[in-house]
Amino acid sequence: MNKTERTIRLLAGTLITISILLGYFISPYWFLLTLFVGINMTQSAFTRWCLAEIIIKKYNLGFKRG
Repeated sequence: MNKTERTIRLLAGTLITISILLGYFISPYWFLLTLFVGINMTQSAFTRWCLAEIIIKKYNLGFKRG
């Protein structure tokens, strides 16, 4: 797995976790963020296009190997 894939998985997992917590403690409307992340992951699996991947590569935001 390359560093871009790891970064995207970290981003998706973080957004889902935060939206679940905010949806439970603040407002159920935050669950829409979870829905958006899930739909985005599904469409990227079929189309092989992901905006997060483009942004991560453009600004070199991936993990550094150490």
